[in-house]
Amino acid sequence: MNKKIIIIIGIIIILVIVCIFGKKILDGNGVTSLRPSSTDGITTVLTLEDKIQTDTIWCGTFQLIWNDLKNDLAKQDIIFNPQLEVVENLNKETFNTNDISDSYYYKKIGTPSIALKKEIEKGIKDKFNETSDILDDFDFNSGNPKDYFLYVMLKKEFKFEKAFEELEKSKFGNYNNVEYFGIKSEDKDELRQQVNVLYYNSEDSFAIKLDTKGDDEVIFCKSPRGNTFNEIYDSIMKQESKYDGNKYLKDSEFFKVPNIKINEKNEFTQIQGIPYEFSNGDIYTIDKAVQTIKFELDKEGGKIKSEAGIMNKATAILEPEKPRRFFVDDTFAIFLVEKGKSKPYFAGKISDVTKFQ
Repeated sequence: MNKKIIIIIGIIIILVIVCIFGKKILDGNGVTSLRPSSTDGITTVLTLEDKIQTDTIWCGTFQLIWNDLKNDLAKQDIIFNPQLEVVENLNKETFNTNDISDSYYYKKIGTPSIALKKEIEKGIKDKFNETSDILDDFDFNSGNPKDYFLYVMLKKEFKFEKAFEELEKSKFGNYNNVEYFGIKSEDKDELRQQVNVLYYNSEDSFAIKLDTKGDDEVIFCKSPRGNTFNEIYDSIMKQESKYDGNKYLKDSEFFKVPNIKINEKNEFTQIQGIPYEFSNGDIYTIDKAVQTIKFELDKEGGKIKSEAGIMNKATAILEPEKPRRFFVDDTFAIFLVEKGKSKPYFAGKISDVTKFQ
């Protein structure tokens, strides 16, 4: 066989092995999915202002430490040259500590060192009885006193007052055998009281809110409107304010929503290695930026855990007369909001539900 052909075949085999067994996969947004926890086809955005497509998620942890990087360290907006849209969006601070109670997050800034790593590990153990999924990804032996490490963990768990009914597996869009929970029986008034109708245009366009025992609200919006999570959420609030139909489920009305399970870990390469300036003239680069999002939701309730770390180195429609159908069985958005807060702390837009179960 021709030597050149043998060499080409060898290169192809190596590339295939790398694609199959490589630990990192870079997508078109400059987001590296760190396997094995991430799911192909799910995109994580950094802000509520970022443009989204289908099967996209967001959590506020990365925004919280970016706010600290901007306000406490750089003491000015972070400016790249050329400037990136995602950095402009991060500088807007659309989500901040006013949008979530401090009992649900732990933050720390310091000079990278083994002592700092141990302090963070002790802090999250004491506050949440948790261990970190990202600290080992960072090098804490820089030895430069001008370097910085920023870290945050968010953890919340919530239960519904009464567990909803487990439903039979059924279709979601074009997908079969999808797991659901909701209400299928007419004599479940105590369950219907946990469901609030925000608005209802049709069985293909509505939003509902599920109450929990604590201070969390779970919002589902079928056929969401908007190009960003912020636009979708604002659209829900606007339509709710104009809706004058029945805000509660009647005995003849039912609902179902899919179970959700997310376990994502991403490295945001698009903001790494680009020099920018602190207000005192020092030049820095983001050496590594990592975020995890773990979220589960079922008939009992839900739980979310998210971490983020940055290693910063110096260098009105009328109610229809027929019973309404609240079946979240096609593209939808979901938001987790703490009662009394103006912005959600988690958001998702889901089309291929099989990636989330």
